[in-house]
Amino acid sequence: MRLNHRPLRSGLALVAAATLVLAGCASSDRDGEGGSGGGSEGGGATGGDFVFAGSAEPVTFDPFFASDGESFRVARQIFEGLVGTEPGTADPAPLLAEEYDVSDDGLTYTFTLRDGVTFQDGTDFDAEAVCFNFDRWYNMPASAQSPDLTYYYGALFRGFATGETSGDAIYESCEAGDGVATVNLKSPFAGFLSALSLPAFSMQSPTALQKDQDDAAENPRQTTYSAGAPVGTGPFTFESFTPGENVTLVRNDDYWGDVAKVDRAIVVAIDDPTARADALRAGDIDGYDLVGPADLTALEGEGFTIENRPAFNVLYLGFNQKQKPLDDIRVRQAIAHAINLDEVVSTSLPEGTVKATQFIPDVVAGYNPDVTTYEYDPERARQLLDEAGATGATIEFNYPTGVSRPYMPDPEATFNILSTQLQAVGLEIKPTADQWDPDYLEKIQGTSDHGIHLLGWTGDYNDTDNFVGVFFGTEQPEWGFDNPELFGKLREARQIPTVEEQTPLYEEINEDVMEFLPGVPLAHPVPSLAFAPGVEGYTASPVQDEVWNAVTVEQ
Repeated sequence: MRLNHRPLRSGLALVAAATLVLAGCASSDRDGEGGSGGGSEGGGATGGDFVFAGSAEPVTFDPFFASDGESFRVARQIFEGLVGTEPGTADPAPLLAEEYDVSDDGLTYTFTLRDGVTFQDGTDFDAEAVCFNFDRWYNMPASAQSPDLTYYYGALFRGFATGETSGDAIYESCEAGDGVATVNLKSPFAGFLSALSLPAFSMQSPTALQKDQDDAAENPRQTTYSAGAPVGTGPFTFESFTPGENVTLVRNDDYWGDVAKVDRAIVVAIDDPTARADALRAGDIDGYDLVGPADLTALEGEGFTIENRPAFNVLYLGFNQKQKPLDDIRVRQAIAHAINLDEVVSTSLPEGTVKATQFIPDVVAGYNPDVTTYEYDPERARQLLDEAGATGATIEFNYPTGVSRPYMPDPEATFNILSTQLQAVGLEIKPTADQWDPDYLEKIQGTSDHGIHLLGWTGDYNDTDNFVGVFFGTEQPEWGFDNPELFGKLREARQIPTVEEQTPLYEEINEDVMEFLPGVPLAHPVPSLAFAPGVEGYTASPVQDEVWNAVTVEQ
């Protein structure tokens, strides 16, 4: 995820509304009656509202058409999948499926479903509903088969029933039995269970979808269903969305699990980290995501609670090999040797950040402790530039503005220190700043009109392919290279049935990547959340699988 999850292949619109406007709306919502009438039926509900600030508004309320973290944040309160994650980890765990079994060949997955679960509209959650969802995804009309609309299905399931990608599809069929759903694949995908923890693959009510959703609509994200009538099995139900103000969710008193303790969850969008901190100080919100490094110490000193997510991300300096002299491995190596990672981390990234040696964190299978590394050595950098005839060369350095990401909390600060280091070894730097969405992402991911660039990724689930496969599995404008050997190895690794069998090949791939050096992995920053002193019960997740039914707010 780039946005918060692949933030942002979809056109995430950063909210430009003034902080005071958002804060005022949040405050008036909290001052409402709030209602504690569901307390006795709500399994120990304490009432009140939980007001949380993200960095942008959701793109849609149908998670299948989402790829941004803010849409997923809301979706996780409304929807659930067959598979979730172990609290506080990125590892898969049973959710709507109590058990699952995988055939030896990795082609058949049998899910034993949780009994007695209903969707929020009263529709039974059963095997027929599971197969309805799988078949809906597979049979998406051609108009919806685009990375912008169905990024995760296309990337992970490889293709649909019809269209140009149909021959690559790994999904074959779903069979509904008594309390059991069996999903058959055409080819193995060891990350399948982990992938099902993504909100994009949540179970949605067949009744509601058939009534209010038109997947063939000109914009399927803005139908009656996806813009304002989503129905899942989760602990909160959708109440309203007022653009520029907030999303309001209400407690689902019929939830099969632990009923939410607050009456309502209200999500506001404040794009500036400092403004989010100010809103917390003012009491207009109860918590927020993506705390700026400069605010951490101050907020803690003022009595606010800081929760750190385990780092499950990577920040990198990417090279576009379509632009000379970046096609020369000696120039790429020189840039790598010019970077003082200790200085980058200490001056621009939050406390607890770990320096990166490769494009995956060390908790992901395939991490290779023995990959080629490029120690800080400015003399070696100058020597390599001389050998390549690139001393004094002008390099365009692209970086984003108007954004704060878990892996990149302060892009300008990171750009400034890297730019200084590169100039110190004899390179001329041409700074190019663009607004994050849509300009920066479209330029970096969709064109060859860029040079070196800051970008990163927050893992969606615990699978090596979700990092190196996303980056280097195919030829992409971001990197500007064609490496059939690397592409082929990544395809081969993805189709190996088990993680244990995959791991040696991924270790080899990570070494290949660092020798080829398409970019420099910089760090694994620790993302932080901040909460008012009266907030309890929030469990931080490395993949942001954070459901709010246990949250309480001191009234």
